[in-house]
Amino acid sequence: MFYENHTTNLLNDSIYLIVEKDFFEQVNASQGILQKICNIYFYRNPYKEDYHQEIIIRLWKAYPSFKSQSSFSTWLYKVALNTAIDILRKQSIRPVHAELTENEYSQPDDSYHLESENKDKLYWAIHHLTEIEKAIILLYLESYEYKEISVIIGISESNIGVKINRIKNKLNKILTNGKE
Repeated sequence: MFYENHTTNLLNDSIYLIVEKDFFEQVNASQGILQKICNIYFYRNPYKEDYHQEIIIRLWKAYPSFKSQSSFSTWLYKVALNTAIDILRKQSIRPVHAELTENEYSQPDDSYHLESENKDKLYWAIHHLTEIEKAIILLYLESYEYKEISVIIGISESNIGVKINRIKNKLNKILTNGKE
């Protein structure tokens, strides 16, 4: 009896360690995705790193539901986006439309800083979108196909195409006019 319980416990511990290792390897490989989600949903938020950790915790809790019916990154996007939106709703965080200061725009004109400035402008513009628009454009910018975006977001593929065009127009207005 003791031997059976001890063996079962060791087996369960071994399985747990394998699952944990696999989870963290995949999450570590997806850190870029998580950073982008945090940058878009928690732009200039002092708690961005805390929310990043909260997303990882929720991913871990949801990991047993990952059935490999889709890719890990698709599943991760779905859980992480839903978590980010949930955090915003629970914390009643409303977007703060902070203008970028002149110092943030007055960087030397070399390609690295230009790329960084353009990325910051894009994050600033995306920050002005609704939660669902942020999710859609993030997936679009990550080169996900409309079908994959529709599965993650939960709306029809044709509706995704329409929304992407509207979001692009909205972003263009925001970037051109400074606001929508």
